[in-house]
Amino acid sequence: SGVAGDVEEADRGRRLDVTTATNDQRDRRMRVCIVGASGKLGRYMVEHALDRGYEVVAVCREQSVGKLADFEDRISIVPGATDDDEVIMRAVAGCDGVLVVLVPRGVHGYSTGTAQAVLDHARPGARLVFSCGWHITRDGLDVYSWKLKALVKVGGGLARLARFADLDDQVEACRRIFASDTRWTVVRGSDLEEDESQGLPVWSHHVGDPILASNITRRVDFALFMVDALDNDDLVHEAPAIVSRQSASALAHAVA
Repeated sequence: SGVAGDVEEADRGRRLDVTTATNDQRDRRMRVCIVGASGKLGRYMVEHALDRGYEVVAVCREQSVGKLADFEDRISIVPGATDDDEVIMRAVAGCDGVLVVLVPRGVHGYSTGTAQAVLDHARPGARLVFSCGWHITRDGLDVYSWKLKALVKVGGGLARLARFADLDDQVEACRRIFASDTRWTVVRGSDLEEDESQGLPVWSHHVGDPILASNITRRVDFALFMVDALDNDDLVHEAPAIVSRQSASALAHAVA
């Protein structure tokens, strides 16, 4: 009958709409916000994200916008302080993932403010990947060398005295991230060096694990791990400590 035909046609139309919506989702480029994009690590992340065909929104301080000149025709730039609620709200709107360089700049909670703004304004379900150093611990089971402990204690104290940086700010930022119900990953970087890529770093759950003993990663590869984590659901709610896959400790572990 005419009614049955109309119903069948309507059902076919609904199925077509669902299929089209699914295809549109699949075809749409991933939109990624990079917070702290003008620094060395940030610029490498921009490069890796563009290489993967992602749409990139970059956030950096107004005075640092010029550092992104090589990418300006391929990315959107939102200038402003990364701990500014309004700036972050604008930048992360509609983003599938957010990559955040947690910089403990100054002594006024810059890292904490940045992390909180991202946690507050990223869309539900977005992948959030934060960078920090090995000194951050999630469960207290990391084992630190005397050298690293001394560096954090003495270097961190001097930086705070000079009002240059506050490592405790990064600790508080990560405490808030760990306590959140977002889809977060905190990537803990070893010492860094500048050189050509050695590929995706390897990682372990705790600093002190033998595979991490070399304590060295190429900065370009730290950035690669951050970008790669966007698509790696195994890293959700993990705090991987990374090291170069070509380091002596990683190679020894691979052989073993």
